[in-house]
Formats: sequence, structure tokens, C-alpha cells
Amino acid sequence: MRKLLGSIALRISRSRFSIWLYEKSLLKQVSQLPMPNHIGIIMDGNRRWAELKGLDKSLGHVFGAKKVDEVIKWCYELGIKILTLYVLSTENLKRSPEEIQLLLNLFKDKLVEIMDNGVLHKNQTRFKVIGRRDLIPPDIMQYVEKIEKDTEKYSSHFLNIAFAYGGRAEIVDAVKSIAYDVSKKLLDPEEINEETISSRLYTAHLPEPDPDLIIRTSGEERLSNFLLWQSAYSELVFIDVYWPEFRKIDLLRAIRMYQKRKRRFGL
Repeated sequence: MRKLLGSIALRISRSRFSIWLYEKSLLKQVSQLPMPNHIGIIMDGNRRWAELKGLDKSLGHVFGAKKVDEVIKWCYELGIKILTLYVLSTENLKRSPEEIQLLLNLFKDKLVEIMDNGVLHKNQTRFKVIGRRDLIPPDIMQYVEKIEKDTEKYSSHFLNIAFAYGGRAEIVDAVKSIAYDVSKKLLDPEEINEETISSRLYTAHLPEPDPDLIIRTSGEERLSNFLLWQSAYSELVFIDVYWPEFRKIDLLRAIRMYQKRKRRFGL
């Protein structure tokens, strides 16, 4: 038995070493080319991962929330300036009350953790929650607003959390804002252009609102209402890994794929 356990431990050790070597190789490759300035991530597959592991679906969200910390750390290490994470869509709000309450509790716990650990301040990161903020409970919004105010002067990095977010809803809100200004004669309809709309979107505070790269985990290949306006010329990478098991090598491989593509912007 001892010999068998030793053999298993050796194989695990070798596997980890191989992954470490591969990660170093990928890091060397991507470091030689320009990094994307803005990455958006559709964090998909929490529930399916839990089912695959024989766990309660709720644990998928718990492990998915923990993964966020790692990904933020990796982006800091790689020098990624802007990170936008798709956490909860407006469509997700139609799920069972029990699941929604779990997601709200996890979000609240993560906000408290962010306030306590000082990571945003250390990295001069502006924090912003984008979405239908009126759908977020007041007891959670007080933490959101506190963190946003405390970090509003930072410009080295930007962390955006798309919560109660929908791309179509965002465009509708922008159109309503423009229509209001037109009705008050504050804006001439002839002056409306793409910049007018962009300036009314939830991402208007960003120096580069449009993601260079959008990554979706879980193997699904669609945007699911994420940054519909901003993603017009984003490079899309779909990864066949559930979010809780997303690794640094997955992020590096996605960046390498982005770097190998020639962005034409419709030209």
C-alpha cells in the first residue's frame, strides 16, 4: 500500500511539474507580444461543474467565486489594465429564489473581502459594478457604493463587475438617456452618433470601453447578452473548461490565440 501511494504521489508531482513548465513556456511566449488592454470574461459552467463532481449545484457558485480572486491576481501579474467579469445577468435573476439569494450572499461576502484585503488600493484599481443597479438589494449596494467611491480616483487598473447586467438592457438605458436629452432640447438628434451612444453606456468611465478579448468558459460559444455594443470588434475565445477549473494556462492560451490573430476592425 505504501508503495502504491508513493507511486500515485510521484505521478501527481510529475503532472504538476509538467503544468508548471508549460505555464512558464506560455508566459514567455505571450510576454514577447502586446497584451490585450481590456479582457472580458463570461464565467460560465459553475452548476455543470458541480453536477459533474457529484456536488450540490450551490457549491459550483462557491468555488466559482473563489476562482475570481485568482484570475484578478493573474491579470495584475500580466499587466492587463481592464478586466470585466460577467457575474450575473438579468436573465439569471429568473432562477429560483434560493439560488439568487446564494449568489447575492456570495457577492456581498466578496465585497466585504475586497474592502478588507486592500488589493484594489495596492494595485490602484478603480472598481465599478455595471448593470441594472436598481435590481441589487440596498444592503449590498451600500458596499458597492463605498468601494466605488474609495477607488474612483484610481486609473492604473479597472475592475468591472457585470451584475444584474444585460447588453440589451444597457443599450435601452442609453437610448432612454439620449431620448430624454432630445426631449429637453439638450441634444440635437442630428448630432447623435456612435460616440453619443458609447458615452451613455455603463462602460463610459473606462479609457477603453471595448474589450480586445472576450473569453467564455464551459465550451458554450455565444455572448449571452454580454457587452453587445462594446464587443463589435472583440476577439472571441471559447474554452472547453468550466469556470471553477479555469487555470492560468487557460488564460495564457487565450491571450496567445488573441496575439496570433490579425485584428481588421472591418477593414
